[in-house]
Amino acid sequence: MRARSLGQAAVWAGTGIACACLALTIDNARRIRVPDRDVPDRDVTAQPESLAVLLPVRNEIDNVRPCLSAILAAVDRWSGPVRVIVVDDESTDGTGRALAEISATDSRVEVLAGAPTPDGWLGKPWACEQLVRHADSTGDPPEVLVFVDADVRLRPHALVATIALMRATNLDLVCPFPRQVLARPAERLVQPLLQWSWMSTLPLGPAERSARPSLSAANGQFLAVDAVTYRAAGGHAAVAGEVIEDIALLRAVKAAGGRGLVAEGSGVADCRMYDGWREIRAGYRKSLWTAFGSTGGAAAVMGAMTLAYVVPPIAAVRGSRIGLLGYLCGVASRVVAARRTRGHAWPDALAHPASVLALVALTADSVVARRRGTVQWKDRSLGAPR
Repeated sequence: MRARSLGQAAVWAGTGIACACLALTIDNARRIRVPDRDVPDRDVTAQPESLAVLLPVRNEIDNVRPCLSAILAAVDRWSGPVRVIVVDDESTDGTGRALAEISATDSRVEVLAGAPTPDGWLGKPWACEQLVRHADSTGDPPEVLVFVDADVRLRPHALVATIALMRATNLDLVCPFPRQVLARPAERLVQPLLQWSWMSTLPLGPAERSARPSLSAANGQFLAVDAVTYRAAGGHAAVAGEVIEDIALLRAVKAAGGRGLVAEGSGVADCRMYDGWREIRAGYRKSLWTAFGSTGGAAAVMGAMTLAYVVPPIAAVRGSRIGLLGYLCGVASRVVAARRTRGHAWPDALAHPASVLALVALTADSVVARRRGTVQWKDRSLGAPR
């Protein structure tokens, strides 16, 4: 009887969490900031600002040409001074040769040869630091910095719309979350959890106003930041050793008195992060061990997600109406997030419990790899745990 009572309590608790998260997802879908794709170029600012679009690349031979082509199309819409700067972070796959060819035919593209990563730095923060140093030391320092990952494809209006949103809302940092391009079953199983996770757990209204580090969500795939605030926050030097450097940068901006947030960017950019399960596992192995602050934090979050999104559907299969309600709330939350971000709603959302179990497995894999000191990314080791 005691076990049955505990089981029923778990179903009720999980369903309560799922219902609360559904309510938050609906509220966030209503209030999330969205760059206006129809904003005219002339309305960005009274006097167009100077802009630096910064692209760190390492072994991106398949992405660098289409990424830069999209960036340059967006640059054409910007009416103020703009520079496009790329750093080749010691690529070994021909990316450097491709960049040399691009810069030789288009004078708008400046290419830097990346220096070896210093002690205390991880690869991406160091690459971004080099980009900003170059932008600040050659010519007039830019007023706005835009960081773009190589797997992102900007729309022609992306820069105009994003900077207009940042200035209209008096924000210092905006990162429109690109539409996630999902081609394989494994991608459709796991990747939608990226947007859903913060849409279902982070109250975006308070997060936009609050300086609390815990109320932070960011996405470094496409990130715009006011250059003065960026420098006041310490830039990427302040997040030199951070695996999840985008959220760390937002927290640094908040600590410096600035404000920032993640926005709904499916109308201004697309991104295919991973191709299949092998790349998904490698990508999540790199970062999930640190995403929740500690091993205990990871265990607590994964436990709560299992309670909310796995326990109720199991109970529903056994005839529990409360469990069915919890399962439907989880499905509905996924559908709301998918429709708001132009993702796959049906039938993908029906497999939400399987998605959560996949994330639990990926988190455990990441934690174990970190403890063993075997975490790698882009052919570089992230080092052994301290």
